[in-house]
Amino acid sequence: MKYLVFDVGGSAIKYSIMTEDAEFIITGKVKTPTDSFENFRETIGSIYDEYKKDDIQGIAMSMPGIIDSDNGYAYTGGFLRYNDKREIVKELQERCNCDIVIENDGKAAALAEVWKGSLKENTDGIVMILGTGVGGGIIKDRKVHRGKHFMAGEFSYIQSNISNPYNMNGFLGFVGSAIGLVSQIAESKGLKSEELDGIQAFEYIKNNDKDAVEIIDQYTKNLAVQIYNLQCLFDPEKICIGGGISAQDILMEYIIKNVKEYYRNLNLGLPEAEVVRCKFGNDSNQIGALYKMLSKKELVTN
Repeated sequence: MKYLVFDVGGSAIKYSIMTEDAEFIITGKVKTPTDSFENFRETIGSIYDEYKKDDIQGIAMSMPGIIDSDNGYAYTGGFLRYNDKREIVKELQERCNCDIVIENDGKAAALAEVWKGSLKENTDGIVMILGTGVGGGIIKDRKVHRGKHFMAGEFSYIQSNISNPYNMNGFLGFVGSAIGLVSQIAESKGLKSEELDGIQAFEYIKNNDKDAVEIIDQYTKNLAVQIYNLQCLFDPEKICIGGGISAQDILMEYIIKNVKEYYRNLNLGLPEAEVVRCKFGNDSNQIGALYKMLSKKELVTN
């Protein structure tokens, strides 16, 4: 069986034809419409028209926002504000006559790790995705914990600056994001943020640039405190770090070093968070969205 799977991002919508075993057959991407839901729906619909002849069994979609995935409803659309308070599945089905499921992007990444990734052998875990913000998911009994308002796992909104708690610049989505890290390194080099990408930023770190090393050390110390807090709240077996920058070995080394240092300095004898890298990189959202579709169809079990 084949499925059409989308990963809706801020600048691009990635799409793939995938098998039920998460094998990618065809991949592509188009620019994300930023003006209206109608254009968004037509973009999805035109891709569906191209591949529906291939007997696809449905559409699985990862997208930003606070999502009620069981009922196909978006309370918010993240940066795609035209998706706010919208019955996404129902309205997409008016254009695409097939089964459709949607899932929040961070929770989709978490489901990918449960299905075939770093949490495959675990019952409880947390996935933190370091990207434009800090998304992710909380896994309890191999299921995503969503919370009363579907906000569980929206780590971006955690306030990390208790001395000025009403300043959004203290939100983890700012201080813990990959973009925030790169922007700090760019500023230290007298560059505009758009003049430095993640690869270049990590070259400074790998070359032991004094400013860059100090920035990543403080950045990962801040993350270590939040990892400790999450461990106290949920006591997971593992905390998995994802996002594009997690592919950088030196980032993982700094995170693990500073987590261990934090526990050592506390010296309370508490269970220490086991921090690992997510298995899947840029494919995680699509793999997790597919898993959500297959679970709905009861083609996979937890």
